[in-house]
Amino acid sequence: MGWLPTTAKEVKALGWDYIDVILISGDAYIDHPSFGVAVIGRILEAEGYRVAVIPQPNWRDDLRDFKKLGAPRLFFGVSAGSMDSMVNHYTANIRLRSDDAYTPGGKAGFRPDYAVTVYSRILKELYPNVPVVVGGIEASLRRLTHYDYWSNSLKPSVLIDSGADLLMYGMGDKSIVEVAKALHNGFNAKLLRRLRQVAFVADRAYVDRLSEESTLRLHSFEECVASGKAFGENFKYIEIESNLREQNRTIVEAVGDRYVVVTPPYTALTEQEIDHSFDLPYMRAPHPRYNGKGDIPAWEMIKNSINIHRGCFGGCSFCTISAHQGKFISSRSEESILREVRRLTEMPYFRGNISDIGGPSANMYRMGGRDTSLCDKCRRPSCLHPKPCPNLKRDHSHIIELYRKITATPGVRHAYIGSGIRYDLFDGTIDYLREVVTRHTSGRLKVAPEHTEEHVLKLMRKPSFDGFVKLKRDFERICSDAGLKYQVIPYFISSHPGCTERDMAQLASKTRSLGMRLEQVQDLTPTPMTLSSVMFWTGENPYTGEKLYVARNQDDKRRQKSYFFDGPSKPSGQTPRPSRKPSNKGGGVPSKRRK
Repeated sequence: MGWLPTTAKEVKALGWDYIDVILISGDAYIDHPSFGVAVIGRILEAEGYRVAVIPQPNWRDDLRDFKKLGAPRLFFGVSAGSMDSMVNHYTANIRLRSDDAYTPGGKAGFRPDYAVTVYSRILKELYPNVPVVVGGIEASLRRLTHYDYWSNSLKPSVLIDSGADLLMYGMGDKSIVEVAKALHNGFNAKLLRRLRQVAFVADRAYVDRLSEESTLRLHSFEECVASGKAFGENFKYIEIESNLREQNRTIVEAVGDRYVVVTPPYTALTEQEIDHSFDLPYMRAPHPRYNGKGDIPAWEMIKNSINIHRGCFGGCSFCTISAHQGKFISSRSEESILREVRRLTEMPYFRGNISDIGGPSANMYRMGGRDTSLCDKCRRPSCLHPKPCPNLKRDHSHIIELYRKITATPGVRHAYIGSGIRYDLFDGTIDYLREVVTRHTSGRLKVAPEHTEEHVLKLMRKPSFDGFVKLKRDFERICSDAGLKYQVIPYFISSHPGCTERDMAQLASKTRSLGMRLEQVQDLTPTPMTLSSVMFWTGENPYTGEKLYVARNQDDKRRQKSYFFDGPSKPSGQTPRPSRKPSNKGGGVPSKRRK
């Protein structure tokens, strides 16, 4: 076991005379299962491939970072990192951030805007005959026509702009192995196009050969640009398709005289498959190349945490988790989780406290449909909205037992829950809440009501605020009985489509009446491939056609956010009328770029 090499010197020390796959990432290289490049690299390594990593290459000099390892035998794998590079770079009011949590010392400026496109173009220029495969959050959620908040425009698939040969979307545990096998004997477009969970660009002749019953044809990119309704319909078709437990239709979207083709995804990982990804021999630390360069904030935040599942069936309108990880939960076995806990206790930086036992949501471990045949027919984007599905098994006994086994592990003093808890999963009992508050809370319990007003919550696909009020009441009673002085920390969002200043004034009033001081708040950033971003761009709900007010102007957005901090006590005037789709002029990324 050792590090995946990052320099020619490290490659030479391994005695390699070639490299099969070179992975390029916008993040620093941290060899841990919470970071995608490490997972992909270790999976390929376990299959017998020689894998190297080029983290945060300099794209502004003579491109020596892209040249230092030469050309790989199979392909370059490109990722912007653990975040979309534009979300990483800019705040919700499109101001340049001064830091980067995925870089040593938290320093900004080590990755470009639209990193997948920039890296891919450089590679295709330097190595025109070497396949470039893109993946990760940025590529995955930009695989088809999408609204780009930072340019205030619709953009085509990232495949079109980047020139990449293939795109892997979603979690790549299975698809990366199949891509490597397909490229083992050289580039073969026919083999690659037969794979699941990939996207590529094809011509009219290829698309015409696809069977009609197994193909979902979308409005073209040009039609979406001309009509917000066409763009909204595309999103609706894609989301409905992606909510199927087993998807077998190929999605096709025209861009000019070419076509973006997206093959169906794999089903959710089995317990054995997800265990395999987490059980690989990670070093569980940043690469030694960063010694003395400062802490990496993202690593410091998760280094003492344990991820117990993937996927989320919450279906929140503004969230990309289900679009990337899937709606159906893949849970690790207790044995795999406890092995990782024991491994963590052996690390020199561990001091006995696990900071988080969680995942996309803290308490969806081993949850799913009681009768999976009903899940096979279901197309709901959320198992919890507008009401929890009666077929959903909301039993917390498995996770409570897991918490107790983790806490009983030698070397573990405390095991906390840092991920947000879905209180609409409690199913009428407070047993789980009592367990978490009395045994696994360090003093602050995170939950995400997001808003107080029912019509805004409906657009967000979040439960009634009454549920949060009940949670707070139960939380305070448990704390009182146990003699604990803990806090419940709610998350709220401003400027969501459909939310007006009047709604923000109501939020401020209601939270003040509950004696709450708001800390975890944010202005909405419309990210690609979310319902919220579609509503933000089009000014309507694509499912109902309802016209919505949208605070697009930065002054309007700042005014809404100000209510979190004792802003205007009265809404200004009447509730604004629904706004029209904005012009493509203005409102984009400021001219002052990172240099």
